[in-house]
Amino acid sequence: MQCVAERSVPVGLRERKKQATRAALGEAAVRLAVARGVENVTVEAISAEVGVSPRTFFNYFDQRDDAFVMIDDELSERVRHAVLAAPAELSPLDAVRDALIAELVDVEARHGLWQLRAEVLRQAPHLLVRSLGAHTADEFGLATAVARRLHPATGDAGAPASGESADVTDAYDVDPAAVGLYPRLVAAMAGTAVRVAIEHWSTRSAEAFQPIFHSAFTQLAAGLPAPTAEDRGPVG
Repeated sequence: MQCVAERSVPVGLRERKKQATRAALGEAAVRLAVARGVENVTVEAISAEVGVSPRTFFNYFDQRDDAFVMIDDELSERVRHAVLAAPAELSPLDAVRDALIAELVDVEARHGLWQLRAEVLRQAPHLLVRSLGAHTADEFGLATAVARRLHPATGDAGAPASGESADVTDAYDVDPAAVGLYPRLVAAMAGTAVRVAIEHWSTRSAEAFQPIFHSAFTQLAAGLPAPTAEDRGPVG
């Protein structure tokens, strides 16, 4: 999943430092790409901007391009854990929504960064391919977590009960045939809702992010009925 902000849930000092370093590297990569062009940005330059070594860079990202699209596997794992730990009375979509918004609480402070990132992706279409690949992997991992909520004993994906802790590090090793259509749809719709909400918000500096995010999920939960005049928006 793409790194967007530091989460509000209390974490240890070491984890906060890791999150801050990852975010700083991603921001440095994007800002350098806007200033110099993606092809002219090196791992060494990104690392120098943050004051860490190139070796440290690779503790956070598998390759240079991952920093531009701000891929964060640990964030994805936290979301899956939160989905599994959510109260049993929540619907799967609501559990996913709450897990995602917990990771997006500070996104409004990064409005300018999201605009710059959009510019970088326009400059380098190959980064869109990398971003899509990361989203696809995240989506399957999230679908696995949803499947485990739906099968609290030993059903699809061998799930623990909702509210129980679970090891989700093997989320990508699950047989795709073990994950049903419904969990895949929930994960795909949620991922699309987040992406569209962020893209919609990043072009509207006067609007707050959270109302847009919640509106997207409310419309999904309602089955995307005919929109109100406000939701319909202008054309052209």
